[in-house]
Amino acid sequence: MNYIKGTSREQIFLFNECIEEIIAEDNIVRFIDAYVESLDMEGLGFKMPKGNTGTPPYRPQLKLKIYIYGYFEKIRGSRRLEKECHRNKELIWLTNSLAPDFKTISDFRKDNHKAFRNIFKDF
Repeated sequence: MNYIKGTSREQIFLFNECIEEIIAEDNIVRFIDAYVESLDMEGLGFKMPKGNTGTPPYRPQLKLKIYIYGYFEKIRGSRRLEKECHRNKELIWLTNSLAPDFKTISDFRKDNHKAFRNIFKDF
């Protein structure tokens, strides 16, 4: 008897197509991306990284996109958000394949709690 066969685990690529093609035109992540990129982050009260020493930081916009996506998908914990950044194709698209660790995600929320209130009211 023949069965449906999956893709071999030894294949060298993850997707058969460009990640841009996997995300539908009307997907919420496209709106989140456009919305966050249009914001004046400093004007809303977000703390922007200063200095050029050490490893470059993640853009605050990237971390905000992760949080807004988590809000829509009912993913609240920073550890869950970190995990989703590695496996969720929508978040992979939204973050350009970057995946901040849970501490970075958590600290962003802690350091910008007042700005988060403003952004979620506006959003």
